Amino acid sequence: MMRTTLRLFFLLMACLWASMGFAASSDTYENSTITARLISVENGVAETSRTLSLGLDVELAEGWKAYWRSPGEVGLPPEISWDGSENLVSAQMLWPAPERFTAFGIENFGYKTRVVLPIQAVLETAGQSATLQARVSLLACSTVCVPHDFDLALTIPAGTGIDAKAAGLISEYAQRVPLGPEESDIIVETAVIADDALYVTARSANAFVKPDIFPELGPEFTFGKPDIRTDDAGTALWAKLPLLAQGEDPPPLQLTLTDGSRAVTAQPAWSDRIPGAPFEVMANLPDLTQILAIAAFAFLGGLILNVMPCVLPVLSIKLTSVLNHGNKPAHEVRNGFLMSALGVLVFMWALAAIILVLQSVGVTVGWGLQFQSPVFLTVMFLVLAVFSANLFGVFEVSLPSGLQSRLARSSGRDGYGGDFATGAFAAVLATPCSAPFLGTAVAFALSGRPIDVILVFTALGLGLSLPYLVLAEKPGLVRLLPRPGRWMVVVKWVLAGLLAGTAIWLLWVLIGVAGGRVAMTVLLMTSLFILLATIRLPGRLTRPTALVVVAVLSLLVPTALTIPPQTRAVGQDWVAFDRSEIPKLVSQGKTVFVDVTADWCLTCKANKTLVLDRAPVVDQLRGDNVVAMRADWTRPNTDISRYLESHNRFGIPFNIVYGPNAPDGIILSEVLTSEAVLDALSRAALGDPVTALKTDG
Repeated sequence: MMRTTLRLFFLLMACLWASMGFAASSDTYENSTITARLISVENGVAETSRTLSLGLDVELAEGWKAYWRSPGEVGLPPEISWDGSENLVSAQMLWPAPERFTAFGIENFGYKTRVVLPIQAVLETAGQSATLQARVSLLACSTVCVPHDFDLALTIPAGTGIDAKAAGLISEYAQRVPLGPEESDIIVETAVIADDALYVTARSANAFVKPDIFPELGPEFTFGKPDIRTDDAGTALWAKLPLLAQGEDPPPLQLTLTDGSRAVTAQPAWSDRIPGAPFEVMANLPDLTQILAIAAFAFLGGLILNVMPCVLPVLSIKLTSVLNHGNKPAHEVRNGFLMSALGVLVFMWALAAIILVLQSVGVTVGWGLQFQSPVFLTVMFLVLAVFSANLFGVFEVSLPSGLQSRLARSSGRDGYGGDFATGAFAAVLATPCSAPFLGTAVAFALSGRPIDVILVFTALGLGLSLPYLVLAEKPGLVRLLPRPGRWMVVVKWVLAGLLAGTAIWLLWVLIGVAGGRVAMTVLLMTSLFILLATIRLPGRLTRPTALVVVAVLSLLVPTALTIPPQTRAVGQDWVAFDRSEIPKLVSQGKTVFVDVTADWCLTCKANKTLVLDRAPVVDQLRGDNVVAMRADWTRPNTDISRYLESHNRFGIPFNIVYGPNAPDGIILSEVLTSEAVLDALSRAALGDPVTALKTDG
C-alpha cells in the first residue's frame, strides 16, 4: 500500500509542477560505463513542506545493465547510504519493473540504457534547507562486471521552484513501479513449489500480451527462465519456473508480474495443488535425417565403448566366452555369440524402459547414474569378486549331477544362458563410460520422445554388441585362436586379475559413495561368501542357505550404514563447484574451467590422468587468470544434475570453459585432448577491449 501511495505522489507532483523552472541536480559521475546523477523535482524547500521528490538518474552504455532490487541468480542491486546528510530523516527508493537478461545460462533482472529510481525523502524540519550526501554503490555488467562506488552531493535551499523536465522524468519511471494487488487489474491467484519448479497462476480482465514473472524468495532460492502460457482468451495465465537452488523452508513469496506497461507485485499464499497447464507445447520434432544421424552417433558410441578403459573387464569376459567355444560346432558358436549380442540388447532395452518409467514420474535420469547407488555397487562388487575367485581356482561352480544330465540331453544348449548373461553383464559394466558421440546421442534420447529413447539405446546396444555379431557371422574366426594348451591357464589368470582389478575399483567407488565403513563391511561379507563357497558344510542345504544369507546381509549393509553426504576435497589446484560463482569470476576477467566428474566414471579418470593433470594443460589451469572448478557427482547431487540438464547433458564427463569472450561457455568433447582444452581456454580468455575498459572505469 505504501508503495502505491508513493507512486501516486510522484504522479501528482508531475501534474502540478509541469510548467515551472529548473530542478536541482548534483554533479555527474561519469565514465565509459555509466553516467549517474541525483536529481530533484524541487529547487527549494517550501515553507510547509517536509518531503522532497528525488531520483537517481543512471544512463548505461550500450550493452551494459544495472540490477533490480532482486537481481536474480547473481548480481547486486544499487544501494545508497545517506550518512552525512543534514535535515534528512529517511529516503525510500522505489523500483520500476525490471527486464530479464540471460548470461552464462543464468537469469538476471535489471535495467538497460537508462533508469531513474524514484526516491521519496522525508525532512526533519519543514521549510528548511536540506543537504543530501548520497554514497552510491552500483554494479554495472556486460561481458564483465564493474562495481562503482561514488558520491553525489545536492543542497536544496529553502524556497520554491519546480522543474517540469525533472518531474516528468521521475514520474515516467514512477509509473513503471508495479502496483499493489488492490490497484492492479492483474490478480496473482496461486503459487506452489513442487517437482523442482515454482508454479504460478494469475488472471486479468484484460488479455495478457507479453507477460513475465520475477519471483523473490530470498537468496537461497533461484529460478530459471519461466515457461509462461495463457488460455485461448489470454486472460488466464499459467507459469512454471525451474528451481535451480533452494533452501530448507521457503519464506513468504513476493512475486512481480509484468505485462508491457503494466505490472503488479503481490504475495500469493502457498497452494498445495499443482495447477494444470492450459495447453501442451508442441515439440519441435526432428526430421528423418536428424534421427538417423543421432542413431549413427549412438552406434559409433557403443562401438567405441568396446575399446574404452572402463570396458577392459568386458573384453575379458568376451575372451573367456571365445575360449569356451573352442571345440564346439560352428552353429553352436554362432548361436552363443548371438545370445551374447541379445544379452547386450536386452539390457539396453531394459534400461530404456526404466528411463521411460522414471521420466513419467518426474525423476531426473542420466547415463551411468546407477553407479551412485550403494546397493548396485555392492551387487557388482560381490559378483565380480566371486567370478574372479572362481577363475583363480579358489572354488569351482558346478551344477547338481541330475541337472547336468538333463542339460546335456537338451541339444547342447546348456551354455546359451551363460552367453546371454555375458552380454548383459558386459553392457552393465560399460555404463560408467562416456565415449565420443555417446553424449550427444544420450542427450537427444533423454530429452526426446519415448521412440527416441528406444531408438538410441537400440543403436547403442548394436554398436556395443558388434564384436559378438561379427563372430556370429564368421564363427570360423574362432579357429584363428591357438589350440588349447598351457597358454589358456595364463589367459585365465590374466582375466581373473582384470576382474579382480575391476572389483577393487568398484570397492573404491563404494567408499566415495557410501563411506569407508560400508565398503569394509561389504568386503568382509564378500570374503565370508567366498570362504563358505570353498568349504564343505554338513547337510545338503546348509551351504546354499549360508550363501544366500550372507548375500542378503551384504545388500542390507549399504542401506543401514551409509553415511550422509559430506563435502569432499576437490584437489589442491581446484575449487569446489558453485554455479553462482561462475559469472562473478568471469565478470572479474577470469576464465573458468568446469570439470564434472565422479569416482565411478573411468573416462573422467582417463581425462584427468592423460590431460588435466599433465603439462601444458595443468600449467594453464594454475594460471592467475584461470579458475579450475570441479563438480564431484560421485553421489547424487541435485545442483549438479540441474546444471548438466541446463546444458542438455545427462551423463559425464562434462567439461566446459567460460570466459569474458565466451560467457555462455565452450563445451568440450567427452574425451579430452590437450589441444582442445588449450584452444578453448585461449578463445574464452580476456581480450584487450575489456582490459582497456577496466583501466578506464
